[in-house]
Amino acid sequence: MKHADLGVLDGPVLLFGGPYSNVQALDAVIAAAAARGIDCGHMMCTGDVAAYCGAPGPCVQRLRDLACPVVAGNCEVQLASGASGCGCGFDAGSACDLLSAGWFGFAASALSADDKAWMGGLPNVTTFTHQGSRYAAIHGGATDISRFIWGNSDASVFDQEWQALEDHIGPVDHIIAGHCGIPFIRKTPKGRWINAGVIGMPPHDGRQQTRFAILDGGEVQIHRLDYDVAGAMRDMADAGLPDGYRRGLQSGYWPSEDILPADLRLPSLARG
Repeated sequence: MKHADLGVLDGPVLLFGGPYSNVQALDAVIAAAAARGIDCGHMMCTGDVAAYCGAPGPCVQRLRDLACPVVAGNCEVQLASGASGCGCGFDAGSACDLLSAGWFGFAASALSADDKAWMGGLPNVTTFTHQGSRYAAIHGGATDISRFIWGNSDASVFDQEWQALEDHIGPVDHIIAGHCGIPFIRKTPKGRWINAGVIGMPPHDGRQQTRFAILDGGEVQIHRLDYDVAGAMRDMADAGLPDGYRRGLQSGYWPSEDILPADLRLPSLARG
């Protein structure tokens, strides 16, 4: 487990996950940070820079130019290693699994060897101190980079992951994670498990806006992100990617609800 420490970040910190090759959303979150006076050193990405959408190269270049801290997601690990699949942890035959064949191959072909080498050098966990508390940022779980951890996961899941992480890096007061795509803040006996959601896809709620979070004064607030949805959809169409995720950007509903726990799925009538 590669570990990077950022030292003390006592000012506001913008947390975001999953750009997912959606450069319009990435530009919007960079603008949101600038509007709040947050510099690049106080931005934290929880990985999966290149995924479902149509601009993997521009997304990687934006983040490399920005030089903000980025934690390796499963997509970075897989792309850096030359793997044949995304390693997202999807069940075989699920909608996510079937759709991944299209977007992962496109991302792999669109990125340069230098981009993939940058991905391969990213840390698996990044720590920093904020208002006297130690935070650790990871992608999915400490036991498995692509573990899906939801806001309603069993308490034992959080206990197991917290212990596994502390076995590697020592005690932490709060954990920042991503991967699942739906934002939540879960209070545990150890501290808060903070998932800022992702900026590249909406959180399956019927709205086009995506999500990011601001950590300020020890408090965390999740915010909606407006971006150029039509532009992101054009990029996907121009790349010849399957329709599923493109429609998801427009509708606000995932084409892959089968990845969700049953109690987080929506009634069919809600999707129209």
